[in-house]
Amino acid sequence: MTEAVPSYLSPTGQEIVFLLLGAVAVGSALLVVTTRQLVHAALWLVVCFGALAGGYLVLTAEFVAWVQVLIYVGAVVVLLLFGIMLTRAPIGRSADLNSGNRLVSAVVAVATAVTLVTVVIDGFRTAYAPPIPGRGAAKELGASVFATWVLPFEALSVLLLAALIGAIVLSRTDIPGGSPTQPDGPPTPAQPDSPSTPDRTVGGSPPEQTGGN
Repeated sequence: MTEAVPSYLSPTGQEIVFLLLGAVAVGSALLVVTTRQLVHAALWLVVCFGALAGGYLVLTAEFVAWVQVLIYVGAVVVLLLFGIMLTRAPIGRSADLNSGNRLVSAVVAVATAVTLVTVVIDGFRTAYAPPIPGRGAAKELGASVFATWVLPFEALSVLLLAALIGAIVLSRTDIPGGSPTQPDGPPTPAQPDSPSTPDRTVGGSPPEQTGGN
């Protein structure tokens, strides 16, 4: 049920905390896509997910906040780190992470952000729902997910399953297209020591050979 929209010039403590968490989430998300170290990107992703969980807590969605921490921070990031280790990706600074399309990606990101912000502000300009404790409980969210949003929920499950299968394929070496265990090219055979090779003296001349008649 909508109420009168409060003044933006006098924000409450919850709104200030929410804005600070949003700034942390946006800043860490930018660091995820701009850093050249994969491990640092995963750690900044943890910070981003943690800020999102804090935003859910401010909005009294406790169940969503703990799911965010347990699944995304505790599972997805760990899966990403294991994927980095299993695929033998470079751990340190890597110049290969710069695709050279920074300008195009920045334009697309800014255009997407402007579109989303414009749609949200235009659609909910006069709507205001005060954060009431209890609306983020598991019972209400479960009834909403499995009654109204069941199709997107199942589609997301299939997407996560496809990502898991892809990570397994990349980490296996006995599957065509998997990570190679050794560089390309035929293996170099070992050079066994030949006992028939005559020893040479210090001067470089072979020793005298004795032959029988």
